[in-house]
Amino acid sequence: QVQLVESGGGLVQAGGSLRLSCAASGRSFSYNLNLMGWFRRAPGKEREFVAAINWSGSSAGYADSVKGRFTISRDNAKNTMYLQMNSLKPEDTAVYYCTAGSGSYYSGYTQTRLYDYWGQGTQVTVSS
Repeated sequence: QVQLVESGGGLVQAGGSLRLSCAASGRSFSYNLNLMGWFRRAPGKEREFVAAINWSGSSAGYADSVKGRFTISRDNAKNTMYLQMNSLKPEDTAVYYCTAGSGSYYSGYTQTRLYDYWGQGTQVTVSS
């Protein structure tokens, strides 16, 4: 079992930056954290994929809406994943969820079926 806890959310003005963190605790990290990612849910909208990263950190994928502005990374020694968000826009306002699983990054990292564990979410609000 793995527990995921997000932090770093908050209120920021458009054009600003935030860095989200996701700390994992539990066991069998090399298996359970093989694939990690971020999803978000805006008010009144479906949950959507934001970014994903493989175990080594050598491959990362992004939604078109955040490409070039967000950067996902991970530190396996700390069992922590990050999402650096720059040039934030009001449409980035959402609850951001950290997720991890044993699925392969190369099996379609945008698909929720590859993820086994989810955090409780952290609110990001971008004001115009």
